[in-house]
Amino acid sequence: MLDLYDLIRNIEKRPTMYLGQADLTHLGAFLAGYFFARRQSGIPETLQEQQFSEFQAWIEQKFNVSYSQPWEKIIRFFSPDESLSFQQFFTLFNEFTELKQISETASLTH
Repeated sequence: MLDLYDLIRNIEKRPTMYLGQADLTHLGAFLAGYFFARRQSGIPETLQEQQFSEFQAWIEQKFNVSYSQPWEKIIRFFSPDESLSFQQFFTLFNEFTELKQISETASLTH
């Protein structure tokens, strides 16, 4: 079974296969369904899922917003159009995961 980050990377490669349409709203709904199904099935949260739960706060900090909107709406608001906002998600996601990896590596060495 794919882990969360592999799934997101697969969605980036073939968005219409997973989402039907390559847009941020569909991606947000897909991921919400993913998390809901796993919780309903009693599947324990993985490390990646725990990390991804911090993505919302990271996006709010990145865009310097303090209002309560989901990450997909924040990204869309700061993007010129829907298509670019979808691609922007993956750029931001990669930045987020790289920072998480660096942070974890640093904490392991100390």
